[in-house]
Amino acid sequence: MNLATQSQDADTIASLRLQVATQQREIELLRAELAELIRVDPLTGVMNRRTLEEMLAAELQRSHRTGHPFCFAMLSIDHFKAINERFGTPAGDSVLKTFSGASIKLLRVLDRFGRLEGDRFGIVLPATWLDSGIIAMNRLSAAVAACNWEGITPGMAVTFSAGLTTNAPADTADRMVQRAEQALLQAKSEGRNRTVTIEDALPDMPMLDD
Repeated sequence: MNLATQSQDADTIASLRLQVATQQREIELLRAELAELIRVDPLTGVMNRRTLEEMLAAELQRSHRTGHPFCFAMLSIDHFKAINERFGTPAGDSVLKTFSGASIKLLRVLDRFGRLEGDRFGIVLPATWLDSGIIAMNRLSAAVAACNWEGITPGMAVTFSAGLTTNAPADTADRMVQRAEQALLQAKSEGRNRTVTIEDALPDMPMLDD
């Protein structure tokens, strides 16, 4: 084998190695994109239900270790079905995205906001007592009211109802979600555009003998 042939073979090997390295980088990027898609709601860009529930479970474990309280809120946009029927699905999608953007802008960095399904969203509020959670929901309500809904739903303001709960000893993520949903349904039944709170019932104390 002459020097010219050896040089060509070396160039070919180098070129193949470069192609393999490029393909590996592309595969890594695709994996990262797929991992992100699994964790994010494609319409709004916020956490999806799976990710949010993971955050809730993690915060509950942290609270069990530290004893720090936290809140979980479940929110639903009022009359969302009517919005879709009156203004169309694209307008409904814009409502969801605008609502999500306003929420992310207002909430703290440590808070976790995500879309559960349809027009329902959830928020994990670490290191938050129930009264502070109510304040946070009131502030969010004001921020949502201040959005430019006239350009999306002319003549119709957009509001939300919320169910808020706080963690209890020996609590589980499923129980917190159920309580928040119960509180949300109560908020809707009481007229919407409000926050209702539910705390876990205290255990029955044994009667002391006189």
